[in-house]
Amino acid sequence: MIGETRLPGDLTGRHAVGRQVREEGAAGENAAVLSRAGVDEFAADHALAVIDQLGRQSGVYDTFIRTDSQWITKQPVPLPARNARNLNDFDAVFLFISGEGDWSQQQKKDFVSFVKDDGKGVVGAHTGNGAFYEWAEFGEMMGGYFDNHPWGIFEGRVVVDAPDFPAMRHFGPSFTRTEEFYVLRESPYSREKVRVLAHLDPAPLDLKNPNLHRKDADFPVALARTYGKGRTFWSNFGHAADTWDDPNIQRMYLEAIKWAMGLTEGDAAPRAGGARDR
Repeated sequence: MIGETRLPGDLTGRHAVGRQVREEGAAGENAAVLSRAGVDEFAADHALAVIDQLGRQSGVYDTFIRTDSQWITKQPVPLPARNARNLNDFDAVFLFISGEGDWSQQQKKDFVSFVKDDGKGVVGAHTGNGAFYEWAEFGEMMGGYFDNHPWGIFEGRVVVDAPDFPAMRHFGPSFTRTEEFYVLRESPYSREKVRVLAHLDPAPLDLKNPNLHRKDADFPVALARTYGKGRTFWSNFGHAADTWDDPNIQRMYLEAIKWAMGLTEGDAAPRAGGARDR
């Protein structure tokens, strides 16, 4: 039996879709990756190439890359489109996007249903939560919205909160990484709604930076949540191209995609407390 699953994902960036192979000779999941050309990130194109490569090398999924939102729908895609697909063909969507996008209200409804009702998954990378600020349910589903990056690009210490989670198991208790570290908006992000998988250590940071709006020193760099029947994952990592060449980051995203597709188990139940309690 051949079952297809795909991931779409992009607004102003790129997106891709993939299929998983569960056992030799049997096709499994498909992933769609979406990104829009407006994504102002140097690494967007390379990121999608890496996501495609990870699917091929692992045999877990096939990737379909789009730079438009045509397939973000459950409705038939009309002619003159050829070889068209829609969300019903995919198991997960990978998002490297930004901005308000051009999705219709029906597309937004279908995308939420893809996760909430169908039990499918979404994986957002870096700017993947810096989108659709005028569509509140997107922020809820993804676990939060990007606010800013008050310290720019620097080497930060990352503390792993969830060493049991599939996308975190290969990391040690903490590690350092040069990245454009994000701060999330006060709302809708909350540790009472999502499971924070890793956070930026606030101890060495300038918490009096005038561009820092959060007051709780809680800076997640990876989080996961269940939304209805489905699963969503987001990570801060991915600003620079060399980030996507890091085997640890590659493994994180591969395991996140597998989890989002429901191929592996991982506890996304929220934990109370803040970053300084860990």
